[in-house]
Amino acid sequence: MRTHSAEQIEPKLDGKTVVIGGWIQTMRLQKNLNFIVLRDGTGTVQLIAKAGEVSDTVLGTIKQLGREWVVLVEGKVRANKQAPRGVEVVPESIEVLSKAEAVMPLDPKVPANLDTRLNWRFLDLRQPRTKAIFKIQSVIVQAFREFCIGAGAFELQPPVIIGSASEGGAALFAIPYFDREAFLAQSPQLYKQMGAISLEKVFCVMPVFRAEPHDTPVHLNEIRQMDMEIAFVDDEGGLDYLERCFAHIIKAVKEKCPEELALLERKIEVPKLPIRRVTYSEAVELLKKAGEIIEWGDDFTKGQEKKLVELVGEEVFFIKEWPTDVRAFYSMPFEDNPKICRAYDMVYNGLEISSGAQRIHIPELLVKQLEKKDLDPANFEFYINCFKYGAPPHAGWSLGLERLTMQVVGASNIRECTMWPRDRTRITP
Repeated sequence: MRTHSAEQIEPKLDGKTVVIGGWIQTMRLQKNLNFIVLRDGTGTVQLIAKAGEVSDTVLGTIKQLGREWVVLVEGKVRANKQAPRGVEVVPESIEVLSKAEAVMPLDPKVPANLDTRLNWRFLDLRQPRTKAIFKIQSVIVQAFREFCIGAGAFELQPPVIIGSASEGGAALFAIPYFDREAFLAQSPQLYKQMGAISLEKVFCVMPVFRAEPHDTPVHLNEIRQMDMEIAFVDDEGGLDYLERCFAHIIKAVKEKCPEELALLERKIEVPKLPIRRVTYSEAVELLKKAGEIIEWGDDFTKGQEKKLVELVGEEVFFIKEWPTDVRAFYSMPFEDNPKICRAYDMVYNGLEISSGAQRIHIPELLVKQLEKKDLDPANFEFYINCFKYGAPPHAGWSLGLERLTMQVVGASNIRECTMWPRDRTRITP
């Protein structure tokens, strides 16, 4: 239907007939001179219709148009230094493909509160700032896949319906499954480990679900995870892959989204490798010296994660060597000090965006750790058994797509970085 997109209309096409299509963003109609800004998925282009220069049919059609109507325009390109981007299109015919109601629940040009924007998300996606956020998010996912494929990893498609908790605990959405109960996956953890001990390097991008009654700016009940699992590495090997992947993602966003970053008034820097490592115990001591109330074995609050950026003096850093009791049962303890395990988190701009660990690949140790967490090993029999047939040491991690997007674009609420968020109160649209 179209020969060109808006971004392809350039002064060098002067005199060429083109067919473009999109939404009418703005109109300025005068008696003898009419200006229309047409928007498509690539950008905008100005239409100019002057009495005596275009047909009466075109002028008549223009008088009937409304904002956000979808039209197909055939016209001639004209170079004009005074026009936006130095070019405009003089319409020779205008076909209306779809009309929009005159009163809109959300005006793409007028700021609105977040709830209204989410209620009418399809209209909100037409706002330049919202579109910029999701363009950046799309590049993040693409860059993650590029890194993993470049590292020789297989992409897995783990199940979303599972028969037992991936990470233990009660934060599971139970669903009826024929004659028994099943759950929505908290994590692809068990499956990516099974992939790694046979395929060596695996990754996946998938939704996960947490039935936790949070009501905060950084939590949702459905999120997207970007996971990687690598065989024949320890915890430091896993960190090496994570920091290189993170740097690759930031570099891709900086190179591919300069206009979007400028619109959002964001400046991001590709981190220098290696990224700073801080042990959990060191982080606790730093917070204590700064007057924070925390004891060894406590998790960090979101406020304390932000405080650590100042105390560590880095925009991004790792916290490693966590207390075994506060991490998932599959985190590998240190042989000489089982109270500490080979687990790690990444903090970026004051928020945890990634978590990982070297995993336990020894069946007897897995059973012991499950029992310590008051979990029944019988519910994980299929998982435990897979380590009885030649399982190498392995490590991995998960990057939260929405949280990473949030920190890159500078959003204050994770819902801004989720097209259709799911939380305690929102399950539509």
